[in-house]
Amino acid sequence: MADALRWGILGTANIAQAAFLPGLRAAGGQAAAVAGRDADRTRAYAQQHGIERAVAGYEALLDDPSIDAVYVPLPNSLHQSWVIRALEAGKPVLCEKPLGLSHGEVAAMATASQRLGVPLWEAFVFAFRPHFAQIQAWVGGGEIGPILDVASRFSFRLRSRDNIRLRPELGGGALYDVGCYPVHLAAQLFGGPAQRAAVLAEWDASGVDASLAGAVQFAAGRLLLSCSLAAGPDTFTRIVGSAGAITVSNPFHPGDRDWMALHQGDRVTWVRAGDGTPSFTAQIAHIQRVVRGEEPPRHTAAAASLNTAASIDVIKAAAGPR
Repeated sequence: MADALRWGILGTANIAQAAFLPGLRAAGGQAAAVAGRDADRTRAYAQQHGIERAVAGYEALLDDPSIDAVYVPLPNSLHQSWVIRALEAGKPVLCEKPLGLSHGEVAAMATASQRLGVPLWEAFVFAFRPHFAQIQAWVGGGEIGPILDVASRFSFRLRSRDNIRLRPELGGGALYDVGCYPVHLAAQLFGGPAQRAAVLAEWDASGVDASLAGAVQFAAGRLLLSCSLAAGPDTFTRIVGSAGAITVSNPFHPGDRDWMALHQGDRVTWVRAGDGTPSFTAQIAHIQRVVRGEEPPRHTAAAASLNTAASIDVIKAAAGPR
């Protein structure tokens, strides 16, 4: 572990313990510090999850020269300010999705990253995994012809009314939390932002969108989107082209039982989607190689997040106010 990249975590979010830390350890990184505003809670979190030390306050962690990179799983409304502060401190950043609450916020972060020469990534980890490379190879190789539609659903049911996903002032709601995945997938496959959308939203009493569904038009095709914080778990996606289709049981966080298939007439080619590693492993491993100077950065916020943010703006405008 002497040469392991030392990561700092801003905040004690559940996603860090459930997804980031397993991926970090599988990628050979080191959980060096976690920062929080409540000293006792942060100390307990560090002890419980095998993090070297707890730090009082986010600024102290960012100013620590021993920290090589930073993971930001803070509430969505806090991403812009703390991501830019981390970049200004010279720390490469992996930030949870959505990177920002508008295209303007994402553009500000991407611009800061480019201006400072410090890389920034959004945690759409599927883009770094082998199954997505296979999807891109099928599409790029003309196996299904030009893409016409991407039908994609991501849903799960919240267990508690106290969840921050139900707080509009923190950037809650189904579109920001889970709908952003199909939107990002479509933006990658179509190579640009959405142009217009027709959607229906079901609003929670808190004021956030509990569910949202509709059609989102891109220049090169259409996304049929469905997302919910009030439905059973579902992540199924179908990519339909003029000559075939690709189906994926879970394109976003595939496990060992997930699969994908290439459909060409009566012929179906089945491929395992999961690779046996924690979901964040491939992206973290890439970031660590970039920081060590072993490979150039790819799929950074400047390259991959702006189209997604612009598309979310289009969808939100189509949904209208509650």
